[in-house]
Amino acid sequence: MFPQVSYGLTRTGDTICVTKGFVTEVCTEIYLRSSTKLLTIQIDGTINGGNSGGPVITGNKVLGVALQSCKSGKRIGTHGDVIPTPIIRHFIASSAEESSQNAIFGSLILSYQSLENDHIRDHFKMSPEMTGVLINKINSSSGAYKILRKNDIILAIDGVPIGLDGKVPFRNEERISFNHLISMKKPYEKILVKVLRKGKEHEYNISLKPVKPHISVQQYYNIPSYYIFGGFVFVPLTKLYIDDLSYMCGCVLHDQYEFTDEQHVIISQVMSHDINQGYSDLEDLQVKKVNGVKVKNLKHLCELIEGCCRKNLRLDLEDDKVIVLNYKSAKKATFEILERHNIKSAWAIE
Repeated sequence: MFPQVSYGLTRTGDTICVTKGFVTEVCTEIYLRSSTKLLTIQIDGTINGGNSGGPVITGNKVLGVALQSCKSGKRIGTHGDVIPTPIIRHFIASSAEESSQNAIFGSLILSYQSLENDHIRDHFKMSPEMTGVLINKINSSSGAYKILRKNDIILAIDGVPIGLDGKVPFRNEERISFNHLISMKKPYEKILVKVLRKGKEHEYNISLKPVKPHISVQQYYNIPSYYIFGGFVFVPLTKLYIDDLSYMCGCVLHDQYEFTDEQHVIISQVMSHDINQGYSDLEDLQVKKVNGVKVKNLKHLCELIEGCCRKNLRLDLEDDKVIVLNYKSAKKATFEILERHNIKSAWAIE
């Protein structure tokens, strides 16, 4: 551990806040508002509200910038996460080259498990000196899709052997998740992946595709996308929305998609009106189909509803729930609802 000093503003923005502490760990952690797992410095000094973005210093060197406070048992704010300088440099360099803010850090977009158990290593024909991790699933958006396979053992990345716990050498005598090697690559860069497949070793050069997440992170500088019809407020599912739903499984972030622009579309709210009576408990459910047509994204849902030529509009939701509305009555009700709530437009779609 070595000492650090954090500088930042208070919530009011008129006072400098200085906190002191020690660096306790360097690891990979999920960044709160991006759902991206990257290199992180953990400190025991407090990061208070308003401190985020301030410099964290040790001696005459900058360690990074304050990111977020973290829970430690039942205590909040007793330690925090810091974005280290290598991540900042990578972000700045990549931002100058890439047009998409979602395509900065490399990723293979796959799930895997450790191989610390002797029996599973024997099952997959690993020799005693071999180490690595077992691939469970590869997302269709991954550059490794149809190159690597389920049940492949990833032995090494760019010649760096992966431990049975999924970690690789880091700095002096430390170890860190092998994902760090991949995240520090830029989109379209290639990595050399060594795998064991059915007892035989193979090597593949894999291009890290820039992947735009279907479950998007919150873009605070953009107007949120929405569409209102019959009092139902439809929105694309975002990471922030998921965080507010304690019952929704986080694995939805890694779903497979049939279309490159596919989104989950959710009913975020039901604005009370006679037209939607009895449907108020259908909030937070995904819209699967409109009149039998699978919904690709929010724009597609809007087109399907606006172009409806039937007497009744049918929406099929998750959990096999169903909404049926008289189309002309629902169209009329939409204007009444917008006027009642002083909403200028029935949609705002990015």
